[in-house]
Amino acid sequence: MRDVVLTATISLDGYIEGPDRDISWHRVDEELHQHFNDTLREAGAFLSGRVTHQLMTEFWPTADKDPDASATVVEFAEIWREKPKFVYSRTWERADWNTTVVRDVVPEEVRALKEQPGGPLVLSGAHLAADFLRHGLVDAFRIYVDPVIVGGGTPLFTEGSAPADLRLVETHTFGNGVVLLSHERE
Repeated sequence: MRDVVLTATISLDGYIEGPDRDISWHRVDEELHQHFNDTLREAGAFLSGRVTHQLMTEFWPTADKDPDASATVVEFAEIWREKPKFVYSRTWERADWNTTVVRDVVPEEVRALKEQPGGPLVLSGAHLAADFLRHGLVDAFRIYVDPVIVGGGTPLFTEGSAPADLRLVETHTFGNGVVLLSHERE
């Protein structure tokens, strides 16, 4: 059975985006971007909320067409386009780019998706993550902590998240100061 892996970049004070949805503080250099490519290439599908999916579709479908795009950007654009995506939205009827629209987080449906063959299911977006956490559907956490304090914005973990005992399985410090913390449920 494949895992649901909550993957997020956060500030040291726990925010995935600053005020006004600012993510300019994310420290994605070539080393970290290549790590993302290597990790996400193995994913079976991407699970995201509407807002996260919209942000991705504003850039990645054609990012590799930019003549100034780096090799890692070109590589990720292909990875993103080809992966199945599930966007959770109560307002959308359909979405492009190999995307299935899902109305609500239904535990039985997520468990059925986990039983399908393939790589891990990569979950992103704070609001969607909160729903998955409340239902006990997150198996692992891949959290990238940027060495910055943003002072406010959207926290990754919200009040009402279900408590979970975790086991640290990996840490890695990148050259730009970002620290990866990987945990699995006990």
